[in-house]
Amino acid sequence: MRRRQFLQAVGGAASAWPLTVGAEPTLRPTIGVLFPGASTFRLSPVFLAGLSELGFIEGKTVAIDYRFAEVRYERMPALAADLVARKVDVIVAFAAQGGLAAKAATSTIPVVFFTGVDPVQVGLVASLNRPGGNVTGTTFMGALSTTKQFGLVHELVPMAKAVGFLMDPDVANAVEEMRDARASAQTLGITLEIATARSESDLETGFATLAEARAGALVVDSDVYFFSQRDRIVALAARHGIPALYSTRAFADAGGLASYGGSAGEADRWAGHYVGKILRGAKPADLPVVQSIKFELVFNLKTAKTLGLEIPPKLLARADEVIE
Repeated sequence: MRRRQFLQAVGGAASAWPLTVGAEPTLRPTIGVLFPGASTFRLSPVFLAGLSELGFIEGKTVAIDYRFAEVRYERMPALAADLVARKVDVIVAFAAQGGLAAKAATSTIPVVFFTGVDPVQVGLVASLNRPGGNVTGTTFMGALSTTKQFGLVHELVPMAKAVGFLMDPDVANAVEEMRDARASAQTLGITLEIATARSESDLETGFATLAEARAGALVVDSDVYFFSQRDRIVALAARHGIPALYSTRAFADAGGLASYGGSAGEADRWAGHYVGKILRGAKPADLPVVQSIKFELVFNLKTAKTLGLEIPPKLLARADEVIE
């Protein structure tokens, strides 16, 4: 049930969609999509809706050409170079790894990134308001929620003396994430148990390690690979009886106990809108990075009951949605 609505904040961009979009496109341009994860991925309906507002409809007035790294980040530069050789009209790059690979591969083809990290911090753009060059995009700043996530876990499972942190050490902001996790644990007076994972076997080992360390709760970091493995991760948390907090609501929908993180929906829509504007002639340097700062807190009461965990009423009152 919907508990409350957050106001959307979009930095450096207008808050309303334009009423006029100019002349209808006469050519059929190609969008190259660079995705670090699995080949099952497709651009979301929200992204496509933003694109269609500028008159570009997949399969009709625009073609989409996908490249997938299958979570092998070392493949990203070659895949980006392939899209450049294909002479696509714009590259949509997901996650920091995708954006950085596309930026390195071309200085002429426009690049629109979609990421949950600070694009200035990882080197995608020089500034949010004035990105410069051929790169711009959207961010939902999901990675900025690490400190808040540990605080929520502490409220959710106050008796947990040790809290796990599942992360991918290969993500662009891994050092910052680990630093924030350690600082949070120190502030809360709890022991931090870090488990790293890059593969399915790593996930099994990581959860076994956390169980052996008697981690009373777990924070799962925001990561493309973890998102693609969300059903498996949720199942492992259930198997080991570890209450876990995730970064996106898709985990709560899949049976995870709770999620807190940046809302990707508005950023996704703006990414599609920006691609449409670029296909109509706009320059990336003139399009400020869109920053959505809406965060969502979701609880799954069925999972809480299975774990024998009672969610404090004050946390439920703060939830944006409760799955029953």
